Amino acid sequence: MTIKTQKILIVEDSKDFLMVLKQGLIKEGFVVLTTEDGDDGLVLAKKENPDLIIADIVMPTMDGITMAKKLKEDNINIPIIFLTNISDAKHIRDALEAKIELDYIVKSDLNIDGIVDIVKSKLNL
Repeated sequence: MTIKTQKILIVEDSKDFLMVLKQGLIKEGFVVLTTEDGDDGLVLAKKENPDLIIADIVMPTMDGITMAKKLKEDNINIPIIFLTNISDAKHIRDALEAKIELDYIVKSDLNIDGIVDIVKSKLNL
C-alpha cells in the first residue's frame, strides 16, 4: 500500500497543533481526516475505517484512551498513536490495563516531521 492510499484520522483538541500536523501529513501524501474530540473521533473511526489514528489523550467529552477502549469493545482494531502534553503514568496504565497497543508521544518531544516519521514507521512505509 502506498502513502497516497493511507487514511489517517487525527483526534486532537488543540486546533493549532491539529492543523500543523494535518498539513505535515498531507504534504507527505496521506489522506487526512480530523476532529477535535473523542466522541466524534469514535464515530469517524467506525465510519471511515482509517489505517491509523493519532489521538490526543486529554480531550473534552471523551479522552483518547476511552475512545480506544470503545473501539476495542466493538472489535475495531485500528493502530493508534497517542499524543499528549504530559508524561502521565495513569494514562499509560489505563491503556495497558485495557490491553491497548501503546505508542505514546509527548508532543514537546518531537517536531511534526518526527511524528510523520513515526506514522510512516507504524504503517511500514
